[in-house]
Amino acid sequence: MSDTGPTRREVVKAAVAVGGAVGLSACVDAIGGESSAPAGPDDLSTLPERQHAWKGRVREDEFGNEALPRHQTLLYLNLTEEPNADARDTVEAALSTLDRALARNHEGLLHSIGYSPAYFDRHYDESLPEDLDLPEPRALSSFEDPELDRQDALLHLATDKPDLLLRVEEALTGERDTLNGTSVEAALTDVFEVDERRTGFVGAGMPHERGDQIEGVPEGNPIPEASPLFMGFKAGFAKNQATEDYVTLDSGPFAGGTTKHVSNIRQRLADWYGEQSYEERVMEMFSPGHVEQGLVEGVGENLGDDSGIDQFVDDIEIHAREYGRVGHAQKAARANRDADGNPLLLRRHFESADDDIASLHFPSLQTGISQFEAVRRAMNGEDIPQITPAVRQRVNNGILEYIFTKKRGNFLVVPRSLRALPTPTGEAE
Repeated sequence: MSDTGPTRREVVKAAVAVGGAVGLSACVDAIGGESSAPAGPDDLSTLPERQHAWKGRVREDEFGNEALPRHQTLLYLNLTEEPNADARDTVEAALSTLDRALARNHEGLLHSIGYSPAYFDRHYDESLPEDLDLPEPRALSSFEDPELDRQDALLHLATDKPDLLLRVEEALTGERDTLNGTSVEAALTDVFEVDERRTGFVGAGMPHERGDQIEGVPEGNPIPEASPLFMGFKAGFAKNQATEDYVTLDSGPFAGGTTKHVSNIRQRLADWYGEQSYEERVMEMFSPGHVEQGLVEGVGENLGDDSGIDQFVDDIEIHAREYGRVGHAQKAARANRDADGNPLLLRRHFESADDDIASLHFPSLQTGISQFEAVRRAMNGEDIPQITPAVRQRVNNGILEYIFTKKRGNFLVVPRSLRALPTPTGEAE
């Protein structure tokens, strides 16, 4: 906070975190009026069937890496009544309002709704298809004890415009009659209640801007101003990500959909920056080979569209012995490739300062949750301490010493035509 009061960015961050009419008013005042946004199509059949279709709808940098929407909100929802035709009509009307009011891109709104395994278990006698890989969430390491998200549904909202995000929430909760000039047909909260609201952001400069205001950042705020993430490096390089086609279900009643894992991870930035040199951070984020060959400059912009991690996957044992540490990306990549070398996961993670604590929301899309779980097990690196005593389960073992998983949830992001309270068979009741 400055001597003359909070900055514009501080007000916007606080407003989005608070939400509601108070938050919206503060946000609009801070940015000098409501943001304009392009409207959606009159003919909703022109929209993609894939709810997770972001390709071509978000900005890309000069290398073809996606620049994710700068402001995002996760609404965890529970049904207030059993699924029926009227409830489905209400959900579809609420979501169709968003489609008509706002273009499906980063200047308007990207949104998707997914349903948990618990939703299908609680509300239907039928089972999901046996070949659908959607288990209940669970702890994925011996050293975590996360809260498991078993709410009925997760609505993910993303846009570059913070006040627009808050206006969308007002429309969904029945506090607004129009949205971007479009009449609000129904409130989502006529059918759901919001169990939990989580907010976040991503983009160069944003983590540094918030670094003076959150718990755990060391004095002097060493988060690089060019970094889109708290830990000081770029991520989501195009060639290290699965494509949307790859993560899309291609058969069964939910063809055109995908599975989504979302975890919430607290970060211990004081130790990350206070105990490690820049070279050590590069080693533990990427691999020791990245330092040996001088591959990373600054936050990693020079890497282009490829982190270069694949060339070091087979060097883990050598690096562990020689450098006494291994890399996070190096470990995870061991399980994040198919037989042809294609990445399995499409990661769209973003930061959070909810409760004034540095944390990370980690959405991952894949054709089956077991793929995500396998990558997480590889990331755990439980085999590495057997190579050398210099590497322990959470010390010198990638970034495990600095991250703590607090919550996990699994969801089925169904095709758009099935998004209003789907049945386990994909058929209307």
